[in-house]
Amino acid sequence: MKILVTGGSGYLGTHVRRFFDADDFSRRSGYDILDNEVLKQVATYDVVIHLAAHLNKDPSAAEICFRTNADGAANVVKQMRPGSVFIYASTKDVYGANAEPYHEVPESCPTDYAAQSALEWSKLIGERYAEYYARQQGVRACIFRLSAVYARPSDGNASGFITHYVESVKRGWPIRLPLGGNPVRDMLHVDDFSRACQAFIDSSLSTGLYNLGGGRGNASTLLELVDTVGRMIQLEPKIVSDDSLPHPVPVNYVSDLNRVREQLNWEPQIGIEEGLRSLL
Repeated sequence: MKILVTGGSGYLGTHVRRFFDADDFSRRSGYDILDNEVLKQVATYDVVIHLAAHLNKDPSAAEICFRTNADGAANVVKQMRPGSVFIYASTKDVYGANAEPYHEVPESCPTDYAAQSALEWSKLIGERYAEYYARQQGVRACIFRLSAVYARPSDGNASGFITHYVESVKRGWPIRLPLGGNPVRDMLHVDDFSRACQAFIDSSLSTGLYNLGGGRGNASTLLELVDTVGRMIQLEPKIVSDDSLPHPVPVNYVSDLNRVREQLNWEPQIGIEEGLRSLL
């Protein structure tokens, strides 16, 4: 089975590509998802895991977000052959503040506009493009709305916030935690994300839309996360109070994993401490 990872040289893509022994389609390897000519090679692959994205919430980046995250996803699917598999890495942030009332956020949570940036909006539109063109092309399509996926640092890539916190504790850097570190996030190791991709590939489903995170068992406040890292390496985190930091939206987010459990028989296998140890 031939597998391609778009964005396969990025923070998560580097690890997903290694997990599957997949090929890389990224700007670093000389390929651009906005170039339809080079995208023609996508038709030779059985599976495409689409991680390539422009991740910038600044309003000035709106146009490139929509082009890369929405149009780029459509460009990829339109080149795929019938019967192949397309996996689209979306984000929990498509829900915005709509997720606030939920103890665990289900896929039925509204995605109505609630001050999301162009980044989140472009990922949501990308989902719709992926669904539409997958049906037109006869492609099996899966969308994962990811929550706090983390991985080891890799050369040339900005780390996610979990990896950043771990590195900050190790190196004695000051750590600024919003709302006193009380926001809750459910954390997912990149290998568990890869296993979820494998579960859909191996399934007989033609489509799927899933919230994917660590779930309640791998949920933690940001302060608990930093304290756990400090305890594991016997270093005191240097936490700096900064009330000017923007509040996370929503403050507490934990994925409801019922649908992915039932349809893909998937559970996260790597707990918080094992995952943090892999970063250390």
